[in-house]
Amino acid sequence: MSDVMIRVPEEVRDQLAAVAEARGTSLRALMQEIAAQTLTPDQIRERGERVSAVLAELFGHEVTDEESAEIRRRVREAAAAHRAALQEAGIGR
Repeated sequence: MSDVMIRVPEEVRDQLAAVAEARGTSLRALMQEIAAQTLTPDQIRERGERVSAVLAELFGHEVTDEESAEIRRRVREAAAAHRAALQEAGIGR
């Protein structure tokens, strides 16, 4: 296993350390968990293709590019609203 140094602002480091402590884990283990759960663009595309294939096979529905774009737009809006609500509540800085 190799070590990597990542420079982040002090407040980000402190937030990550607080999350790790709350979960009863180390900062290293938290970062490994985050990395394992974060998808690359290729992984996202592959999952989308698999979901489209399942929808076509099980339900006979071919997802159009327009439907995909609409779903992405809605997800971005929901994520932005969630971040705004967290910020308003003083959570997640």
